[in-house]
Amino acid sequence: MTIIDKLATSLNRKDEVPNQELAKEIADREDREAVKELVDHLLHNKDKNIQSDCIKVLYEIGSLKPSLVAAYSKEFVTLLDHGNNRLVWGAMTALDAITLENPEVINAALAKIVDVTGKGSVITKDHGVNILIKLCAVKPYADHAFELLIEQLKKCPTNQLPMYAENAISIVNDTNKASFIKTLNSRLDDIEKDTKRKRVEKLIKKLS
Repeated sequence: MTIIDKLATSLNRKDEVPNQELAKEIADREDREAVKELVDHLLHNKDKNIQSDCIKVLYEIGSLKPSLVAAYSKEFVTLLDHGNNRLVWGAMTALDAITLENPEVINAALAKIVDVTGKGSVITKDHGVNILIKLCAVKPYADHAFELLIEQLKKCPTNQLPMYAENAISIVNDTNKASFIKTLNSRLDDIEKDTKRKRVEKLIKKLS
């Protein structure tokens, strides 16, 4: 069986289990040829279902063994312009998985990543913000990434704000703490749900 024969679509399966099992198998074997085959089909196969399965397997591999897919970060960045939303958020998920493996390439593509994050689906936004948080932990890119993160926190949907702020707490330090707290305070009145507001207030209290 080829790699493509093992995809959910090829097996006439509607669930993601075959794709997840394939990702684990490739990651365990550190099979770079299989990764290359998946990327080739992702970019050139005309079957949308095959493409969707390929991006799924690739970002699952990324979460298990990011070094196996890190070489394809430029290909994932290119997919952020794709007309198929499944490939857009799948590519952002893959980029999130490999940010710390390939921070210089991710940083070089930040303008595109932030643009797509701003207009993307919830999953696209979640992973775009995660990428910024991870870059905040990489010294050469930290200051710029933090500025972009603050912009996201100022305008993101209030539903997502508590999660983004909680995820970002690990990169808050003495230098950027005041700006972080000020941004969260500025959004408190926007948050309609009590439970969400309390989560943000708790964070502010913890940092203060």
